[in-house]
Amino acid sequence: MMNGLCDSLWYRAITSAYYRGAVGALLVYDVTRHVTFENVERWLKQLRDHTDDNIVVMLVGNKADLRHLRAVSTKDSTAFAEQEHTFFMETSAFESLNVESAFTEVLTQIYRVVSKKALEICDDPAALPKGQTINVGSRDDVSAVKKGGCCSA
Repeated sequence: MMNGLCDSLWYRAITSAYYRGAVGALLVYDVTRHVTFENVERWLKQLRDHTDDNIVVMLVGNKADLRHLRAVSTKDSTAFAEQEHTFFMETSAFESLNVESAFTEVLTQIYRVVSKKALEICDDPAALPKGQTINVGSRDDVSAVKKGGCCSA
């Protein structure tokens, strides 16, 4: 019994560390295997339990090229994504269909979230970080480094 408890605590600690700082996630399932779509709900719950509320999540149905083997409809996937407030896209890694678009869209949405947070901080002068001034030197300092090389003794 104690061993199971230790394993559970260890698993939770590792899981939390794994997700820490995540700003985006692609939850990928196989459109030809319904069980992979059924697991998405569990993965999404775990993701939301261990990340910031503002994480960008995209549901990705892969193997869209295998139309004759499809087990998960686009309609069901779209409905789930809307219900869970995630983005959704179908891809085919085999045909290179929408793979780059999925990553680009997630990165675009992450940028929007981060920019919005930065603007909210700028609206509150008390929240602005107080730091030190960093003197980056003058052009003469940079020229001296170029002449001597960065690693010369």
